[in-house]
Amino acid sequence: MSKRGAEELRTYEEINQKIKSGDAIVMTADDFIKTVEDSGLKRAAKEVDVVTTGTFGAMCSSGAFINFGHSEPPIKMFKCWLNDVPAYKGLAAVDCYLGATAMSETKGFDYGGGHVIEDLVSGKEIELRAEAYGTDCYPRRSIETTVTIDDLNQAMLLNPRNAYERYNAATNGTDRIIHTYMGTLLPHYGNVTYSGSGQLSPLYKDRGFEIIGIGTRIFLGGGIGCVIGEGTQHSPQNQFGTIMVRGDLKQMNNRYLRGATYYKYGTTLYVGIGIPIPIINEKVAASAALKDEEIFTDILDYGVPSRSRPSVKRASYSELRSGRVEINGREITSSSLSSNKVAKEIATNLKGWIEEGAFFLNRPAELVPDHGEFKPLELRRKEPRVRDIMTRELVVGKPTDDIKSVARILIAKGVDHLPIADGEGKLMGIITSWDLAKAVAQDKRQLHEIMTMKVVTAKEDEAIDTVVRRMEQHNISGVPVVDHSNRILGMLTVNDISKKLIRRP
Repeated sequence: MSKRGAEELRTYEEINQKIKSGDAIVMTADDFIKTVEDSGLKRAAKEVDVVTTGTFGAMCSSGAFINFGHSEPPIKMFKCWLNDVPAYKGLAAVDCYLGATAMSETKGFDYGGGHVIEDLVSGKEIELRAEAYGTDCYPRRSIETTVTIDDLNQAMLLNPRNAYERYNAATNGTDRIIHTYMGTLLPHYGNVTYSGSGQLSPLYKDRGFEIIGIGTRIFLGGGIGCVIGEGTQHSPQNQFGTIMVRGDLKQMNNRYLRGATYYKYGTTLYVGIGIPIPIINEKVAASAALKDEEIFTDILDYGVPSRSRPSVKRASYSELRSGRVEINGREITSSSLSSNKVAKEIATNLKGWIEEGAFFLNRPAELVPDHGEFKPLELRRKEPRVRDIMTRELVVGKPTDDIKSVARILIAKGVDHLPIADGEGKLMGIITSWDLAKAVAQDKRQLHEIMTMKVVTAKEDEAIDTVVRRMEQHNISGVPVVDHSNRILGMLTVNDISKKLIRRP
């Protein structure tokens, strides 16, 4: 009987005996879905022993524990770099943890920890550099050498959060291109990106978490790994379950571990994971038979810089995978950040391993929880908002104002930005001191001739960091602060920020 209490059809021991004798009936999730459609759930559940799954996508919460062995004389590494990518060294003398998203100090976004892991698995030489402060038992203060994966004592892939049950899709409702961990998103809902393998998704095939737990043997990176518990941010009641996994890098294949870069966002590691689903009861069988059209996720507006992004639409994986999604009456192109081709390949390979008797199933020592609390990080100290540091007493111009008169006023007031408003105080445009200097040289007369009408703005309740990021993206030094009716409330400039936040702890 499973922990969740459903009536048992077969035991792990019975399945493993059938694998050993070559009699196990194994199907990929895709094939099992077809079998259920043809024969019905009850019959398929009785006939099929194992369903295999697969996923291959960016899994940023990944990395590897590495042990280098001791040099002569020995060193207690305080800082460590692999191909110029910093590894975490808050461990023993020659152990480190290399995170997938750590970035090269010289190549930046072009190369990171995920690439180092791929290069290690590929058998390439890796440049190792380390620094130390020196001790009586570890006198060496620096080291520079090269290593390959065969030189390492241990190279253990240990990923704190992998294989999300499903993943929110992404779009962008702003008027500019944005760069995110969901890829490049075009303005005005110009595209939709999504991740995950839908009906092949390992965790969605065990939706009630009847069989996945500590000790579950899995396909990991082309080798055999195991689940060591729930992953971070595990929230299965919302279909956002995750797992923590480990495996020996020395047994893995670089086809299923690939370093990658998300343009203007950062580095990551694509990880291949496949989990066998033993059909121990009809509940598990029903979950394993779920189709893309029955698996839904939200398309969120990533143009909203908040942890609570609004959902634009709820869509099935069938719709997402079709390549077109309808939003507000328009057909929008959708594209996957994961590889469904490689996911199918993983499920097929795992099926082959089981049929050949090279892979047996483990009964987990403890199932992954079927409920988890995902807490946000709350700020305990008050942080200033735009309203707290913006300038409220400002000069506001009208479109018909004389340029030379306005220039004299700005010089007298010592300001560089002039918002332009209509008779009701609503923002129409903006002028900078540089605009005025050019206008005088070109003998322009009135502000409407030179004002910028497409104005980047801020709201009173926005976080300073959000607005600073916006100014950086547009290469500007100030923004008008407006209300929801576009009435001008004040001005926020880099001078305001530097003066008023200079003592911020």
